[in-house]
Amino acid sequence: MISSGLDIAFAPMLPLWALAALAVLSVLVLAAGLWRRARGIWLRAAAVAVLLLALANPAIIAEQREDQSDIALLLTDRSPSQRIGERPQQTDAALEALRAELARQPNLEVREVTVEPAGANREGTQLLATAQQALSNIPRRRLAGIVALTDGQAHDVDTLSETLPAPFHALITGEKDEQDRRLVIRQAPSFGMVGKEVTIRLSVEDAAAAEGTPVSLRLRLNGEREEVIAVPANSEEEIAFTLDRGGQSVLEIEAAPGERELTLINNRAVLSINGVRDRLRVLLVSGEPHAGERTWRNLLKADPSVDLVHFTILRPPEKQDGTPIRELSLISFPIRELFEVKIDEFDLIIFDRYKRRGVLPRLYLGNIAEYVRKGGALLMAVGPDFASPVSLFQTPIGDILPAEPSGDVHEEGYRPTLTAMGRRHPVTADLAGAGPEGGVPGWGRWFRLVDTQPRSGTVVMQDERARPLVVLDRVGEGRVAQINSDHMWLWTRGFEGGGPQAELLRRVAHWLMKEPDLEENDLRATVRGDRMEIERRSLEPAAETVEVTGPSGETITVPLAESGEGRATGTLTVEEPGLYRLSDGERTRLVTVGAVNPVEYADVRATDTVLSPVAEASGGSVHWLADGMPDLRRVDADRRATGRNWIGLRANNDYIVTGVLEVPLLPALLTLLLALGALIGGWLREAR
Repeated sequence: MISSGLDIAFAPMLPLWALAALAVLSVLVLAAGLWRRARGIWLRAAAVAVLLLALANPAIIAEQREDQSDIALLLTDRSPSQRIGERPQQTDAALEALRAELARQPNLEVREVTVEPAGANREGTQLLATAQQALSNIPRRRLAGIVALTDGQAHDVDTLSETLPAPFHALITGEKDEQDRRLVIRQAPSFGMVGKEVTIRLSVEDAAAAEGTPVSLRLRLNGEREEVIAVPANSEEEIAFTLDRGGQSVLEIEAAPGERELTLINNRAVLSINGVRDRLRVLLVSGEPHAGERTWRNLLKADPSVDLVHFTILRPPEKQDGTPIRELSLISFPIRELFEVKIDEFDLIIFDRYKRRGVLPRLYLGNIAEYVRKGGALLMAVGPDFASPVSLFQTPIGDILPAEPSGDVHEEGYRPTLTAMGRRHPVTADLAGAGPEGGVPGWGRWFRLVDTQPRSGTVVMQDERARPLVVLDRVGEGRVAQINSDHMWLWTRGFEGGGPQAELLRRVAHWLMKEPDLEENDLRATVRGDRMEIERRSLEPAAETVEVTGPSGETITVPLAESGEGRATGTLTVEEPGLYRLSDGERTRLVTVGAVNPVEYADVRATDTVLSPVAEASGGSVHWLADGMPDLRRVDADRRATGRNWIGLRANNDYIVTGVLEVPLLPALLTLLLALGALIGGWLREAR
């Protein structure tokens, strides 16, 4: 709309002080004439007034104006909590009514903004942040007001640094007396020691349940171990559980449904706790000294997380040569203590070129085999004696070894190579110098190999004639590794360029101790921003897809593509924070994205208390849609913008000037005629 406006402006020809001085002098002269009752004084006064007015240089300014429409900002909350119950229908009905009413308002432009669900790296409903972002494109002089359709659960109120520049009206969906059971984690550690209890503090809040009412809690660790306990409602309690592995462990806690529930999502909580191992206890038992013995000791002593117990058995007890008993050993060999009383305290037992010498009775060797079956780890680094009648294979330990000696020992040079399975197994995959499949490795040769026939397990390294060199196997709940040569020390010495002996031995040892990163059949995922990168490791080609179940229960199928060396990968864009469950049909993995327990679901009850301070500070109001849709009115900028059953939008009457016409009020000719006319009239009056 185009309108006009008139105004009078002055552009003095003299400084204001000079013009004021002339005016005062003129008044004094005219006052003297008036006191003397001089004839024609009023005409002379008129002439002086015309001259002073001409010096003030008045002009009439006519502005051509273009009226600007006011802008109303309409926010629609579509966060996850707005999907509960009848809230979507309430929101849609109120939105249509508001659109119709706003469309009837004259000179009003409506801008709609939707508050989208929080992304994976954001927490809660960002209602006010969305409003402030939209306001950055709206001139403050044109803003009529803000109307928000929401359940009142805004999680960014504390970030509002200033009062909103126009009335803020919140129309609340949901019901006033809603009740909901919630599981609240009060305190939980980020780290815990493997094998020891971890304590967390929690409470089940339910206004519909009497205090002390027992509530069933289901605890599930890493999607496997499950336990059901009871805790009293509306009371803070402590629960304890034991971490059974290193690395990240995920504990799911789920409370049984209450009598009145809005959603079961906040009946669940997820804790991500990193398991930290205490110092790993390793028992190294060496036979007769050889060049490679120090390789094992140096490797294990260099790891600060390893507590090494090392014994070297130099001679059998029955050998008699007159040496005094006190000089036979530095300390007595605590056979019973190591292999019966405290055997379960070791994380790994290593036999390095050990043979039957009468020191360890068969009973204790049987204890070692049973230790492995119950979850222990055994590493056999064998020498020529393994192919002899005094081999440990002829003891109860032989029952758990993956390869049986044939009795032959080969002494010619060869280069260790990776098998097809070895290129897929994480213990040997990507070893530096392995070379391409079918090619020649870049590391040096070994010169001894104890010939064996595999009975179980996986052969990951072999010689150039496909004879087993490194064999890995699972026995019961434990693991066994067998290295059929004692010439790894040649790599340590750098013979013919050496090889990755330290990395190979480190990986073997950590695989035996069940390091999660070295699992050969595993499903894992890494989250970077809003992108989930899924990787499946397998010794054999497996499922080509992975099913991903999000926090809301929706399941998405993600295709995987083979990337070589036992890996298949895929990606998924994630927007909803929370716990994701991955499954390839055989394995299941839990992955947390963003906030482990999203604040969006911490309390889903509709409320008017969160936004009331914001609305009051801006001159707006909060209304429940359950009480009916409030009327909408236009009010002047200085008037109240809310009432019992109505909300107001300001009428700002803003405009922009599109043109200006300036016309002098006293043109020079007119000023001259008026001044001369008044002076002549005064002279004629005096002359009578």
